[in-house]
Amino acid sequence: MELTVAKKDLLRLVTRMQGVAERKSTMPVLSNVLLAVDGPNALRVAATDLYLALFGRIAGEVHKGGSVAVPAKDLFERVKMMPDGPIHIATQDNSTTTLKATGSARRYTLRGMPGDDFPPLPTPAEGSPTLALEVDVLKALIDKTHFSISTDETRAHLNSALFEWDGDTVRMVTTDGHRLSKMEVKVEGRQASATMLIPLKAIQELRRSCDEMLSNPTAGPEGKDGKPTLQITQSGSSAFFQGGGMTFSVKLVDAQFPPYSQVIPQGADKTVRAPRVAFADALKAVSVAASERTGGVKLSLTKGSMRITSESPESGDGFDEIPVEYSGPNMSIGFNAKYFLDVLASITDDEVEVSLSGELDPAVLRPAGGTTKSDASSDRQFLAVVMPMRI
Repeated sequence: MELTVAKKDLLRLVTRMQGVAERKSTMPVLSNVLLAVDGPNALRVAATDLYLALFGRIAGEVHKGGSVAVPAKDLFERVKMMPDGPIHIATQDNSTTTLKATGSARRYTLRGMPGDDFPPLPTPAEGSPTLALEVDVLKALIDKTHFSISTDETRAHLNSALFEWDGDTVRMVTTDGHRLSKMEVKVEGRQASATMLIPLKAIQELRRSCDEMLSNPTAGPEGKDGKPTLQITQSGSSAFFQGGGMTFSVKLVDAQFPPYSQVIPQGADKTVRAPRVAFADALKAVSVAASERTGGVKLSLTKGSMRITSESPESGDGFDEIPVEYSGPNMSIGFNAKYFLDVLASITDDEVEVSLSGELDPAVLRPAGGTTKSDASSDRQFLAVVMPMRI
């Protein structure tokens, strides 16, 4: 294999491959990136861990066809250190790969593996249903819900996000058993039906894809309103996300997501409206003195006021108080401060609404408006449920 490509194009693809290539796998080839000539003037770059796969194409001046698999981390570090401009890539019969900067003496040699040893990449079956979704919509769904995905990989149904397309509504729901987040967005003029359980690692990669496409909108297809768009295809047990010059595939989780609608309390009789920034600041300050094991704080409500306290046998107590809109009976309830802070950090509105029932019942947090791009607008609905704790 021999060809010349632009450093900036190669670096963009190789950078993205780092999150997919499996560095600690028992299969050495999975820690590699595949470089393969694709047609007369393109290079295909790919990485996989057998559950996720990411591949993209860049233009190149091809001198000789072929393929090679080279260590992902080593390739990234060396391409990054190359001067801007064209990079000449050449492989020998033993898969030794040379990178040389055109017009410079800088050169690296990598010990590679035959490209034929690289696992075959999945492709959707012909005729599989495809949906088009604006990148900013998918990013909003992920940003509002990713923090409540369980990191426990032994609980696959919680170590993932539920993605649903129901009529003209797209929805993402996540829970770790202690809290739940749900984001819904109306997509006018489109009707579809899809249900996917997407694992956490794939959600993290999709978030990076969204960030890159929004920062470089010319890299991918655009919708009718000029916004960058992802093509989402569900084929068998896999889903494919195509946009920004890349295709990302993921093996979906085969498990039953909890019945989330049953977890969301209905008809809470106490409502608190609080300034979001002041609430988060007070929670953060008081949680410094909370027990390191539980992170618990107590919210004590009286008319027009919320007191936030923490107690720790090791480090002492914390206290703060903020004015709120509340006219219900006096009550106190304990929560993990981090769970509240994660929700408040994901909301952009000036105020947040907290719905409560009893001291042992979960709280429901919603944006309460106050900004031009509200999370509580007619086409976007977000809520979070946080379970209480005894303090």
